[in-house]
Amino acid sequence: MARKAASGWKREFNDPIPLPRGRRLVTLQDAGRYITKLPKAEHTTPEWQAAMQALILVATLGGPSMFARIGIMRALNRHVERFGFRINPHRRHQA
Repeated sequence: MARKAASGWKREFNDPIPLPRGRRLVTLQDAGRYITKLPKAEHTTPEWQAAMQALILVATLGGPSMFARIGIMRALNRHVERFGFRINPHRRHQA
């Protein structure tokens, strides 16, 4: 007999989200708890607010868990520099 996939907050990410110190977020509920336990100054940043919004939408309305995963990964990595430098969208390209 096939096992019914979990829905709502019990849904699992296709790939668990790695956290510092070896921990992982496996379910949407794990991710929600992680975000709500962040210090308020961090929890209220635009990146974490967007991640939480995506998480709530996926948990309550369905859709791919990848949307919530992307939001959380972006928030976790918001301070990481890409390509060895910060990209400045206001800087004009000089030929």
